[in-house]
Amino acid sequence: MLNKTKTLLRHLWLDASDARHALPPAMLERLTARVAASESRHTGQIRIYVEAALPVSYLWRIGQTLPVKALIRQRAVMLFSKLGVWDTQHNNGVLIYLQLAERAIEIVADRGLSAHATDADWQAMVVRMGQNFQQGLFEDGLTQAIAEVSALLVAYFPSTAGQINDNELPDEPVLN
Repeated sequence: MLNKTKTLLRHLWLDASDARHALPPAMLERLTARVAASESRHTGQIRIYVEAALPVSYLWRIGQTLPVKALIRQRAVMLFSKLGVWDTQHNNGVLIYLQLAERAIEIVADRGLSAHATDADWQAMVVRMGQNFQQGLFEDGLTQAIAEVSALLVAYFPSTAGQINDNELPDEPVLN
């Protein structure tokens, strides 16, 4: 019961200003440029979503229907859909979701890319990124995530010479 109360308080305490504090404007500009540079090398789309805390609609379910980790995954999948990451031309969009209250990371990849990477591959990537996030090195962790996701996209969905890639989704990270 104490753990549930601590979790609830942590999520109720944080808001979008905490996400903006963790990723200030200059960092957002650098991350946006990295996503744009990455997308020039492949046909995939990368979105970054940083959320300070789970919405209240998720919090009431903590410990009742799902553990926090499952709720965070559920939230990431919902955002993947809401942001239209699943609706790219080549079915190769990727959402990198960072949840600050739990210092949790989720990567959700569309079916085109998921056919080439296993759940173990994604989990290993999350573990590597998590080492930076645990130390508060959000830019380093997100830069690493962009690089690792880009490597997969370049390997399986490279741009061809003379090809103009449509930028189907915004490159800027979303902070909430």
